[in-house]
Amino acid sequence: MSGISGDLTAKRTAATADLATRLAALSEMAAVDLRAEWRRLYRAHPPQKIGRHLLELGVAWKLQERAYGGYSATMKRRLAELTKTMEAKGDLAKARSIRLKPGAKLIREWRGETHDILVLEDGFQWRGQRWRSLSAIAREMTGTHWSGPRFFGLRAKADAADEVGLEARAKEPVDA
Repeated sequence: MSGISGDLTAKRTAATADLATRLAALSEMAAVDLRAEWRRLYRAHPPQKIGRHLLELGVAWKLQERAYGGYSATMKRRLAELTKTMEAKGDLAKARSIRLKPGAKLIREWRGETHDILVLEDGFQWRGQRWRSLSAIAREMTGTHWSGPRFFGLRAKADAADEVGLEARAKEPVDA
């Protein structure tokens, strides 16, 4: 058994050494050769006005990706979302949102009382009741209109469209 694992370790070490040699050689390559390597790795022509430094980085990335693996499926989806947002709005600030996972706990102190909110699959739990939105909980706590994500510190500044969507979802607690 140790012979097999030893062979794998030797192959990985050789592959890593080969990759290091190829990466070091990039700085010595002619621009024409770098562009040809880009075409080989990406199966597309490099952008016409790309500088040498970015050309080297792009080729190095692809070489490392092939040796060690690329982005996970989750990261690829997130990058696609960010790209779509950037194309539509020209700004990624609105795309950066905190996604709460079921089981997470939000803690907020309000007027000397600490409030614990449990994140569920389909809403939130506060004081033994299920709620559909953080905004409804914030309104119940304070007696006034609040953006729930903003009140609980999940968003610095509420987007008017998001706020309307959150408020439309729930006005009162739902039965458990």
